Amino acid sequence: MSRDKSKLLYAETHEWVDVSDEGGQKIATIGISDFAIEQLNDLVYMDLPEVGKTFDSGEEFGEVESVKAVSPLYCPVAGEIVEVHADLPDNLDGLNDDPYDFGWVIKIKVSDDSGLASLMDYPTYQKQCAESA
Repeated sequence: MSRDKSKLLYAETHEWVDVSDEGGQKIATIGISDFAIEQLNDLVYMDLPEVGKTFDSGEEFGEVESVKAVSPLYCPVAGEIVEVHADLPDNLDGLNDDPYDFGWVIKIKVSDDSGLASLMDYPTYQKQCAESA
């Protein structure tokens, strides 16, 4: 299954969010947008959290480093990490090649879905990217 990036939600900090219902729980799969990856260019390192940690909406959960800069990764929704894409730090080329499927970063059990309301739809996110490019 391939994710349609036009149907995802986006944070101002360039994380994308795909929310699904799994067994009555809202699970948010979170990744980094292709725009952010393109801006960072040449990724060299990624630090990810452990399963079981909890984060508030807007809290930093990891970082990604390129030859140009180190960028924090922010949690767009509050909840508990239920899965981490453990193979990702060793396969950053895969993140470059496929940020919306292979490149998912974490899955989080949403504890407070009020953060979802502050996320942008794809057209709004595209506008933000155009204004910052």
